[in-house]
Amino acid sequence: MSTCLQHEVVIIGSGFGGAVMSARLSRQWPGRVLVLERGKEYPLGAYPRSPAEMADNVWSPDGDTARRPRAVRRRKAERGHLTGMFDIRHFEKIDTVTSAVYGGGSQIYANVFLRPPAAVFEQGWPSELRRDVLAPYYDVAQQVLGARPVPPAIGEDDRRYIQRTERFQEFARQAGLPTKMADICVYFGNDYTYRGSDKPVPLGVQEANRYGALQTSCTYCGECDIGCNVQAKNSVDHNYLHVARNRYKTAVRTQCEVERIVPLDADRADDPDGDGYHGYRVYFRDLRMGETVSVTTQRVVVSAGTLGTNELLMRSRDVHKTLPRISQRLGQRFSGNGDFLAFAVDGKMEVNSTYGPVITQYTDHRLYKDLDRKQAFLLQDASYPTQVGWATAALGPVMNPLDMLWTTCKQVLAYAFDKFYPGRKHSSVGFMVQKLFSHDLSQYSAVLLCMGLDNAKGVLRLNKEGYLDIDWPQESNKSLYDAIISLGKRFTQFIGGKHYLPMPTWLWPVKNNITVHPLGGCAIADNPELGVVSAQAGSRGQVFGYQGLYVADGSLMPTALGANPVATITALSEWIAHDITGMAPDAAL
Repeated sequence: MSTCLQHEVVIIGSGFGGAVMSARLSRQWPGRVLVLERGKEYPLGAYPRSPAEMADNVWSPDGDTARRPRAVRRRKAERGHLTGMFDIRHFEKIDTVTSAVYGGGSQIYANVFLRPPAAVFEQGWPSELRRDVLAPYYDVAQQVLGARPVPPAIGEDDRRYIQRTERFQEFARQAGLPTKMADICVYFGNDYTYRGSDKPVPLGVQEANRYGALQTSCTYCGECDIGCNVQAKNSVDHNYLHVARNRYKTAVRTQCEVERIVPLDADRADDPDGDGYHGYRVYFRDLRMGETVSVTTQRVVVSAGTLGTNELLMRSRDVHKTLPRISQRLGQRFSGNGDFLAFAVDGKMEVNSTYGPVITQYTDHRLYKDLDRKQAFLLQDASYPTQVGWATAALGPVMNPLDMLWTTCKQVLAYAFDKFYPGRKHSSVGFMVQKLFSHDLSQYSAVLLCMGLDNAKGVLRLNKEGYLDIDWPQESNKSLYDAIISLGKRFTQFIGGKHYLPMPTWLWPVKNNITVHPLGGCAIADNPELGVVSAQAGSRGQVFGYQGLYVADGSLMPTALGANPVATITALSEWIAHDITGMAPDAAL
């Protein structure tokens, strides 16, 4: 048989970690890198928006055995094969929402680039891996992703004025908490985003970015979390992946879900007892063709996201028995990054939650200043699409039925009375409609996004069917959640809100957390007794017990970060790629 391997590197997943590795490793081995992505690639304007399309925009392909919410199961029963971009899973005490799309989490995250406090790296991290070690890699990642604060507005009439930002800042000052504008990975023109200018281009202007990818200056539509149809997000398909494909000829295959990884022997035959010295065979299912195929490669980089990476490595080790050397620490130290979602509803102050990039600022509650690991978290503002704003407005009668009934009766009576007095303003149907919508919930309600330092004592494991499950120690993180709820209630009082509503799954009897930032399970460590992946020079990111098998994604985190994890995932991936290639990274790619 032929001893020639098909690829130098196969990268599984195209999120932040996979994108960094594709750009850096394809520069070292041009034309010899393959990226396998289970999700679809969406061109300009193709992300779903209609109710029917959004209902189908979930991940549950043929043969899927993951625990899904009931609504997803019903939709799958109706429609069959679902390969949408939202991977929603239900576990005991915690649910997860992640992505299945080319570009990974960069297509649906809230754009924030934020370095955790240095103290986070001083507990539970490898002895030589501190924030100052990662500083140059953070710097490069920030430049590539074009992370800067939203451009300041000249005044309230400026289209860049975001009322929601101002409200959150006012609350922080009243509460005596630090607040800061967030660096966000959103395109406002090359000069502002990449050259440090203070002059963004007007909203909606299209141009090629510094890497040659077409982007649009942010239109402030609030649709960042459901796929940006104008391509204003600096998602990795506009930088790292774009350069990998167009400059270094990386091959990309979408809708390909990897099933197992097998080491090879000297004759390039499958060798489950091997250590990877002779390379690997990667088996994957082509979802369009409905068949399982394989490729051979000298190296494999697993960047399938925290859930995908842990599940793939566990199934390879424990179900297929092809990677038996992987540390028994696999699946441990799982974190939801303290994620908590809540709503301050029907206030007296205008918030306008349907305008602007999803997050613009963060309020620090004992994370950066006066660190208290039991109560350390960030409060961040959030916008949501106008379509959701209309749905929220329709909830008004449900939230306050008596108030809405009284308002409606008053308007109908006024209209009937004024019919006898022509010319009175109340006889205008337009006036009635204006009155009915003058206090819609979306204008006077706020979304409260929090994340913090949970204790990262969750455990990922395989269930009896051989697929991923999570044991989540919710009660041991109660002090964190109590602090988040307390501050959320204070914010609700600040805007004069009638209701403080934690995420629906938090309410009795479900009482589940939701995380959009699952971390850990393949903890980076000094040795296999402490983790799964090496932090040592010469083998950074390499799975203990194997040569040429790497991990580069959120599963590397040995603790919660407290801050949005994108910056650290990207910086760690740059750090690992530097060790593999020997080439110091720069923003030119």
